Amino acid sequence: MAKEVFGASYVPLSPAVRAGDFVFVSGQVPVIDGKVVEGGVGPETRAAMENVRRALELAGSNLSEVVKTTVWLRDRDDFAEFNKAYGEFFPSEPPARSTAESRLMIDIAVEIEAVAYSPR
Repeated sequence: MAKEVFGASYVPLSPAVRAGDFVFVSGQVPVIDGKVVEGGVGPETRAAMENVRRALELAGSNLSEVVKTTVWLRDRDDFAEFNKAYGEFFPSEPPARSTAESRLMIDIAVEIEAVAYSPR
């Protein structure tokens, strides 16, 4: 199976990789134009999801094809606010999801990765 890598990155990872009919999106963080989005977990979730959307589009996919996400929250007390913002991107038939509280690599409230089933 051929692997295609999409998007340039300043760190040693690819924003999106297509392997056959699947697209794997690396963990996306709430950074836009090199700056962390301010305003708490709601705005950060929206920014991270927009970055997920962009990475999927690089690989010829979209949010409607996402079958699984993994989410890391800095603080479990942010879960309700996160869930509200996340739900805006999946108003019906949301993907399977795992969510955990975790110490993140930079000072952010949320990181989101995704897997899409995107037949060519």
